[in-house]
Amino acid sequence: MASTSPWHEGDGPSAPDRIQPPAAPRSTRRPSLLRAPDPDGHAKVSFAELFFDLVFVFAVTQLSHRLIADMSWTGVGQTLFLMLAVWWVWIFTSWVTNWLDPERVPVRLCLFVFMLAGLVMSAALPRAFDDRALMFAGGYTAIQVGRSLFFAWAVRGAEPRLVRNVGRIGTWLGATAVLWLWGALDASLRLPLWGLALSLEYLGPSMGFAVPGLGRSSTADWQVSGGHLAERCALFVIIALGESLLVTGATFAEHPMSPAGVAAFGVSFAGSLAMWWLYFDTTHDLATGRIAHSQDPGRLARLGYTYLHLPIVAGIIVNAAGDEFVLAHPGGTTSTATALCVLGGVGLFVTGVGWFKWSVWGRWPWSHAVALLALAAAGAMSTTWSPTLTSAVACAVIAGLAAWERRMRARHPLTDLDAR
Repeated sequence: MASTSPWHEGDGPSAPDRIQPPAAPRSTRRPSLLRAPDPDGHAKVSFAELFFDLVFVFAVTQLSHRLIADMSWTGVGQTLFLMLAVWWVWIFTSWVTNWLDPERVPVRLCLFVFMLAGLVMSAALPRAFDDRALMFAGGYTAIQVGRSLFFAWAVRGAEPRLVRNVGRIGTWLGATAVLWLWGALDASLRLPLWGLALSLEYLGPSMGFAVPGLGRSSTADWQVSGGHLAERCALFVIIALGESLLVTGATFAEHPMSPAGVAAFGVSFAGSLAMWWLYFDTTHDLATGRIAHSQDPGRLARLGYTYLHLPIVAGIIVNAAGDEFVLAHPGGTTSTATALCVLGGVGLFVTGVGWFKWSVWGRWPWSHAVALLALAAAGAMSTTWSPTLTSAVACAVIAGLAAWERRMRARHPLTDLDAR
């Protein structure tokens, strides 16, 4: 007859802490912190998530101003590196809130703690490679490691496949945290250590966060609410566009009123509208529908949103720096820095949107290739143009592309595109 003792075999009354309590009634079990299954694949974006994003409004502003202040090769390279890091900490948090429910108090409190760490990280961005390296790395790793630890606690007892996935991600981020902090403390090794850390983090998803003993994740392990993740990334695009408008308004207010300045102001504003038009009118809705109804949403989310939204956001930030150059000096001839930011930023944005469409629909839109050729031709001639004219040409290219794409969408609905 099986023993009915409340202790494990070999234990005695001296180990009361090992008593196994009877199963709790369902109504008294610990509430799950996971999002409830969503039948239409589009979980709601919470106000807590939107509040969390406010920190990254500040981060994007810091990056834009950093780029404007130092257009040397070193400055551009460092700003690009920091942009990659800021995006990575944000997109990883968006993945976690795709799984966990921000309406639950523990998840919400965790987001608020990460907001504080993100504010510290963002404040350090202008001097992240100098005297505030530890401040930057500390804020960054606090979010990456802290989020992984909280995630592991939140999903304990959940589906084993999800628990293993969380363990793999946490192992990778824990290892890179050592490199981040080491690089912050040793200036002579900062560049190689931070470069290695960020490279490993970017390789992680594509390698399934492979860990000896835990195996590797497949995209089937990443069951996501596709509509939610699409909306989260769209909101980050809005953040970047908001920074562009902020730069336009603030710079215009600082300089004397002149016909050339007013023209530059109007063109810069029109350029932001054209970017919004291309992304939200011809891309976002169709992609959201595709990922929401995909049989493997994790694959689309990993490629299209985790990786390929980065050039979209980066292009907007670089173009915002170009807008400030144009508004500060609307007349004369276009400098190399201005041409690179204005035309290069738009080109980066167009390339990112084109790659994103390729990841969703499986084909590169040749209209984007035509737009890139037009921007390259403009770059060859821009040194003889005024900055305002260069900005106007970039605006015309992206507005023309958006109009072209809208016309193609009207002629060929999504079902037709799928068949082609």
